[in-house]
Amino acid sequence: MSFSPITRRIQHVQRYAQVLEVLARHGFADLSQQLGLDSLIDRGRAIIGAAPKAPVDHVPLARRLRQVLEELGPTYVKLGQVMSTRPDLVPPDWVEEFRKLQNNVPGVEYGVIQKMLDEEFPDGVKKLFRSIEPEPLAAGSVAQVHRARLRDGTKIVLKFLRPGIKEVTATDMEILQSIAEFIEAHFANLGYSPSEVVREYAKVLAREVDLMNEGRSTERLRALFDDDPDIVFPQVYWEATTHNVLAMDEIEGLVLSSLTSDSISPEERRTLVENGARAVFMQCLEYGYFHADPHPGNLIALPGGRIAFIDCGMTGQVDARTARQLADLVTGVVSGDLDRVIAVAGTIVDAGQDKLDDRALRADVHGIVSEFQGTPLERLNLGGVLQGFFGTLRRHRVRCPADIILLIKALTTIESVARELDPSFEMVRFVRPYLEALVSKRYSATALKGRFGRSMLAYLELIEDLPGELRPIFTQLRKNKFGVNIEHRGLDRLTRTIEHASRNISFALIIAAIFVGSSILILAARNPGLTALTTIGIAGFAACAILVVLIVISNRRNTGG
Repeated sequence: MSFSPITRRIQHVQRYAQVLEVLARHGFADLSQQLGLDSLIDRGRAIIGAAPKAPVDHVPLARRLRQVLEELGPTYVKLGQVMSTRPDLVPPDWVEEFRKLQNNVPGVEYGVIQKMLDEEFPDGVKKLFRSIEPEPLAAGSVAQVHRARLRDGTKIVLKFLRPGIKEVTATDMEILQSIAEFIEAHFANLGYSPSEVVREYAKVLAREVDLMNEGRSTERLRALFDDDPDIVFPQVYWEATTHNVLAMDEIEGLVLSSLTSDSISPEERRTLVENGARAVFMQCLEYGYFHADPHPGNLIALPGGRIAFIDCGMTGQVDARTARQLADLVTGVVSGDLDRVIAVAGTIVDAGQDKLDDRALRADVHGIVSEFQGTPLERLNLGGVLQGFFGTLRRHRVRCPADIILLIKALTTIESVARELDPSFEMVRFVRPYLEALVSKRYSATALKGRFGRSMLAYLELIEDLPGELRPIFTQLRKNKFGVNIEHRGLDRLTRTIEHASRNISFALIIAAIFVGSSILILAARNPGLTALTTIGIAGFAACAILVVLIVISNRRNTGG
C-alpha cells in the first residue's frame, strides 16, 4: 500500500517530533516554525518530555550542527561523517567539525542478535556456525561486529545491521529532505546545495544498509589483489551472508589507529606505508575501483609489513579516462600550464566554457598554479593540490562529481596515514611512476591509434546519418514551411526595469499635472469669493506629496533598499 506524504508524516510523528525538539534546543527553533511544524514540537514535548534548552549564545553554527547530529543518533552521525568527506558540498568549518563525530555507540543485546539470526537463517543457525561470541567486537552507528566460527572451525567475523535501522533511516531521510528543501528555498548563496547533500547521503546510506553490497565490494577488491600477498582483503562467506548479515574472514593484526612507536620496527613501518600507498594508488589510478575510506581504523598491520583493508562499504569508481585526466591536471599544475589546467578541469567537472572563461575563476586557479609551479614531484603534496584546486571550483559554484571527491578523499587519507606512520616517507616520489605511466599511456602510439580509430568511426557514423537528418529540413524548405524559433533568455530583468521606469515616468507626469493644476487654482483664489479653489489646490499639493512618498517606498522595495 502506498501512502501520501501527509499520511507518512502522521505515521512517523514521534520521530519528527524528536528531531524538531532537538533542533529547537540547539537554537534552530526558527527553522521548525518556518516549516510549519510547531504542533509537532508541542506533541513531541508531550511524548518524549521537554528537555532544557541548551545555551547557544556564542556557539559556532558548525559546532551546534555537530551536537544536533550526535544527539539524533545513528543516521545523523553517519550523515555528518559522510559530509566530512565532501568539502565540495559543505563549508570548510563544517567539514572540520563533522570529523569529530564518533561512531562508537552501545551494542545491541545478544538476545536481539540471536532473534535476527533465526530470521535470516531459517534452516538452522547451528548448521552454519559452531559458535558466536555474545560480546560485540565493535559497534557502530549502522552495524555491529561479533567474532564467530563456522562449522568447520574457520574463524570469521559476523557483521549485523542494527534492528530497525532501515525503517529509522527511511523516516530520517524524509525529514532531512524536507529540511534541505526549505533551506535551499529560503537561503541563497550557500555555495552548495542542501538537497544535493541529502541525495548524495541517501545513495551512501542505501549501500551501507545492504550488507550484500559491502560483500560484493570486498570480493571485487580482493580479486584485484589476489596475486599480491602484501595487500589483503577479507574473504566473504556467501553461505552465511544476507542483506542484514555479512560473514568475513577475521583478520588478526594491529589496527593502524592503535599503533604505537614501539609496536613495529621502523623497517616494517616503512614497508607497511609503501604497501598501503601502492594499494590505494593502484586502486585509484590503475584499476579505477577503490576503497573510499582508508583511514587508520580500517587498515590492519600484518607481520612483515603486509597491510589489510576492512570495512569496504564505501567504495568509488572512476574510468581510465578520468584517472589520466587527474594525472594531466597534476602535471599541468607543476609545469605552470594554466590553460591546460583549466581545460582538463572543465572536462572533469563538465563545466561550460562561459564558466571556465570567468576572470575571477582563472585568477584563483592561477594562484594555485603559481603556488606549486616548479615544485619537484618528489616534494609535491598531491592531496593538497587536488583539494585546493577543487575547493576553488566549489567557491565559484562549479560542482565536482561525487566519484572525483571520493577519489581525492582516498588519496588524501592515505597520504595523511603515511605521514603519521613515517614522516620521512615521500609519497609522490613513491607514486611518481604511476603518474608518469598514466600520462605517457595517454600519448603513446597505441592510445593515439585507438583515439584516432574511435574518432574516424564517429565521423563515418555521422556521414552515414547525415542524409536522414537533412531530409526533413529540405522538405520544409521545399514547402515554404521552414521556420526558426528564437528563445530570448536573460531579458526578464531588462523587461522589469523598463516597465518600472515607464511606471515612474507616468506617475511623474500625473504628479506634475496635479501640481501645476493646484498652483493655478491657488493663484486664481486671490479673489475673496473663490476660497473653495484654495482648498482644492491645497488638497492637490497633499496628494502630490503622498504620491511621491509612495513612489519612493515602492522604488526602495523593488531595488532591495
